[in-house]
Amino acid sequence: MLKFDFTNIFNSDIPNGITKDEIEQNSSKIKNILKDINENKPGFVEILFTNKWLDSVFNIKNFLKDFDNFVIVGIGGSALGNIALQNTLKPLNWNFLSKEERNGHLRIFVIDNVDPDYVAAILDSIDIKRTIFNVISKSGSTAEAMANYLVVRGIIETYGLNPKEHLIFTTDPKNGVLRKIANEENIKTLEIPENVGGRFSVLTPVGLLSAFAAGINIEKLYEGARYAFERTIKEDIWNNPSALIALTHYLYYQKGRNISVMMAYSNKLYYLADWYRQLWAESLGKAYSKDNQKINVGQTPVKALGATDQHSQIQLYNEGPDDKIITFLKTECFDRNIKIPQVHNEKSLNYLQGKTLSQLLNSELIGTESALLKHGKPSLKVIFPKIDEFNVGQFIMYYELATAIAGELFNINPYDQPGVELGKKITYALMGRPGFEEYNIGNQKQERIEL
Repeated sequence: MLKFDFTNIFNSDIPNGITKDEIEQNSSKIKNILKDINENKPGFVEILFTNKWLDSVFNIKNFLKDFDNFVIVGIGGSALGNIALQNTLKPLNWNFLSKEERNGHLRIFVIDNVDPDYVAAILDSIDIKRTIFNVISKSGSTAEAMANYLVVRGIIETYGLNPKEHLIFTTDPKNGVLRKIANEENIKTLEIPENVGGRFSVLTPVGLLSAFAAGINIEKLYEGARYAFERTIKEDIWNNPSALIALTHYLYYQKGRNISVMMAYSNKLYYLADWYRQLWAESLGKAYSKDNQKINVGQTPVKALGATDQHSQIQLYNEGPDDKIITFLKTECFDRNIKIPQVHNEKSLNYLQGKTLSQLLNSELIGTESALLKHGKPSLKVIFPKIDEFNVGQFIMYYELATAIAGELFNINPYDQPGVELGKKITYALMGRPGFEEYNIGNQKQERIEL
């Protein structure tokens, strides 16, 4: 099971820190929030209590068997969950392994931006004839995903291939342009649950299909997620990771710590920090409360990688503004280990020779954690006894639930994202989409100051 260490959240060496009494004072509020979550299960929880979504992926198994490459075309929540699962649960060199070394499973690529150099680099590295493209968009109106779909579709047709043999749409069950095209052209589809938003969708077909294509055990992901939900609902606040994560971050926010750093001491776990960044930012950064009061709340999430970012960020965290709470991600068991050989008789190097890289990395974590505490900075640790599907499923559910709980504490809606919409509308206007002319900033007269 995942382990959580909150010791340095409550350490008396932290100026203006939070106390256990403050947790107790909020325990009844947390209890009511959990009761409501259990009785009115949000969509990302509801999916765990049916095999519908797992089965929909299993049913597509035969469609994947003749391909070597699986390419996700999406952005935001349609891509970040896929990236996190692939990089956390498969070898970091997965796409460089032979088909035999991959046990016949597919290489996985994600096109999640419209940078032409980036898109071209991915398309240049695959055999289109041996590739299945999974286009993911719930609405079918996301400009970036749809632009890349059109690019991919054009290439498929240029090769003289049948689009329905190389495309899968993951989209709304009933509505949207992808659903319309799929119905007209008999293109295979998977459904995105109507009550699950993009950043909460990793355990729906949005994330499950690419995971399955790469040989990830998606049933174990669900087992871990179910375990995390049951523990969250049943346990008291002191044995409840989701509740403590949400409440400690909320209380420290009230004391001016408006930045949440997630620092992974594992290149694999780093991609979970990337997934967390979107979840926390889009869910909790809101201008208005549920009762329509202007509040402008939100804790800015930052991702970091140990030990790399000890040499780029830690100086700021130790001696800069007192505005951060840090979460460390640690693994106790790496898939591989490397012993540092004894190749020199140098006193300054002898302390390293004969040790392992994992020893050094986890010692660096302890050093960083201790230094932060000495400088009065609060931190917690999430400890993976092993990086596997069960533990990753737990992590995802604990943090999705923590986000939902934090939303209630902040009195905001964690499931919408109105702040994203204006930028989309301006983009539509600039690209000439009908109905969005009023948002064309080219029509606005203003003084330009350019160098």
